[in-house]
Amino acid sequence: MAFYNIALVLLGIAIMGVAWLPSLLERFPLSYPILYIALGAGVYLLPLGLPAADPLAHPRLATHLSELCVIVALTGTGLKIDRVFSLRTWRSPLLLVLVLMVLTIGGLAALGWGLAGLAPASALLLAASLAPTDPVLAGDVQVGDPGEGREDNVRFALTGEAGLNDGLAFPFVYLAMDLLPSAQPLTERMLHWAGMDLLYRTVAGVVMGWLSGRLLAYLIFSLPKRVRIKTAAYGFVALAVTLTTYGVTELLHGYGFLAVFVAAVTLRSHERRHEYHKQMHAFTDQMERLLIVVILILFGGAIAGGLLSPLTWGGLALGVGLVLVLRPLGGLLALLGSKRENWAERLVISFFGIRGIGSIFYLAFALEKARFANAREMWAILGFTMLFSISLHGVLATPVMNWLDRRHGRKTVAELSETAEETSEQAEQGEAVGKELKTE
Repeated sequence: MAFYNIALVLLGIAIMGVAWLPSLLERFPLSYPILYIALGAGVYLLPLGLPAADPLAHPRLATHLSELCVIVALTGTGLKIDRVFSLRTWRSPLLLVLVLMVLTIGGLAALGWGLAGLAPASALLLAASLAPTDPVLAGDVQVGDPGEGREDNVRFALTGEAGLNDGLAFPFVYLAMDLLPSAQPLTERMLHWAGMDLLYRTVAGVVMGWLSGRLLAYLIFSLPKRVRIKTAAYGFVALAVTLTTYGVTELLHGYGFLAVFVAAVTLRSHERRHEYHKQMHAFTDQMERLLIVVILILFGGAIAGGLLSPLTWGGLALGVGLVLVLRPLGGLLALLGSKRENWAERLVISFFGIRGIGSIFYLAFALEKARFANAREMWAILGFTMLFSISLHGVLATPVMNWLDRRHGRKTVAELSETAEETSEQAEQGEAVGKELKTE
């Protein structure tokens, strides 16, 4: 009973904080995920008798909690992208996913094997888990709400990348699993991987996502008004579509992450000014924040419980190298073929590759499905890399994005918020005056 009451208090504080902190911190070089990790570590250091937050001790909880958080975040990410999809307009995020992510996985796997001393399959699994950028923790460098207009080249590229690569990293996770010792010949395993895990699952994810998005667009916008979904239920529809799209795609052995994002982008392309998009995004954003604070508190608790104890100097160098060397250099190399961004924008895009909840899912998923060597070491390296990335990028995101906005003559996020608040206050005052005049 004590644990239950403590959990309720923690959850209440977390929910209050997630409602208040983003607006409080938007002017400062600090992001709220850092504070929640610190809160989790502090709580777990107290003698409260809380259950261990070790992901290896609770693999299914780690897998499914991070999985749910990511799919909700992917829906919100797809809904807030205003730019219509085409190979030309989406060139930058596609380069980041198809070129940079592959380069990152190859470089990380080589460093994990040679520098950190991991077994080859474990090195590839860790690389595939850490390669995707995160759609959950990258809010400070992503586009604004649907129709808000805050969609410059940098924010769009980072948002599109975060939405796409959480699905397209999966083939490399399966490749790592196929490299484990098996009675089946390696050639047969590689052929199965190329046909099933790389080709079929990816195509199935894209097709199912597109069909789901089109079906939902029909139900919302094309049915007669008397049988359409009521406005008040739009948030529940968002959650229903997210879960249904993901579940059906996974049952068909496709990539559910990819399907959820494609469904949201497809839906966003219909009736772009309709109020549905804002309401659906607002609901998914609230759900995402609720899930993320729980995960971050548990992540902080895992760190306090010794998650980083097996970390070696080689593993530490691997995490630092990914954030400060591999990602920035690989990003600049991948974007050489893009003419849309200038040098400053390419530099910012290449630097802000935040690692987070998606990485937790991939590692937990693979370790639940198969036996990999160096499991503890992989969790330590992943945990350190996440902590380093969240801390560094969280501190630098606001000042760097403010610098970039001012450099291009745009208002900063804080200035846009102030303008919106002033407009809202003026509207409220106008309504109050109107009511007084009517009364007189």
